[in-house]
This record gives sequence, C-alpha cells and structure tokens, in this order.
Amino acid sequence: MKCISVYTDKFELFSDIFEEVINCELEENEEKEVDGITVSHSGQVPEHYLERMSVKPEVVVMKDKSLGLTILQHGKVFEILVPELESASV
Repeated sequence: MKCISVYTDKFELFSDIFEEVINCELEENEEKEVDGITVSHSGQVPEHYLERMSVKPEVVVMKDKSLGLTILQHGKVFEILVPELESASV
C-alpha cells in the first residue's frame, strides 16, 4: 500500500484538501505544500501496518469506501493508505 502523509492535526483542514491530495502525483519521498499543509509520499507500507496501527487507542481509522482508501489519524498526521492497483495483463 502506498502511504500519503498529511501533516496536520486539524480534521477540517485535512478534509478541505483531501481531494487535491489524493489527486496530486507525488514521487516516493516527495513533499509538497497544499494550502499551507505539508503533504508527502511516505513510500510503501506493508499490509500488517494497518492491522498494527488500528489496535492502538490513539489512532483513529476512517475508510472512504467509494475510493477504497483507509485513513489513519494519530498525533499531528493523517496517513492515507492507497491499495496497489492490480495490473491487468494485455
């Protein structure tokens, strides 16, 4: 899973820039600023990362079922977990 980190602890700010964040093309370890909020492509996380983080009491887990995304919020960061697309054979 690809992990995009959004460095804010304010849900309203995160919500305001969410669409722009998921639509921006970031290279691995690339950072950019969106409306004054730092956003970075934090690389790949293993499947067990979600399981491990979701049991911690300080972590909020949200799902966007329409996009198939999972969002973790903890401390001053939101992490958007994007599942890998299955490559279709041609």
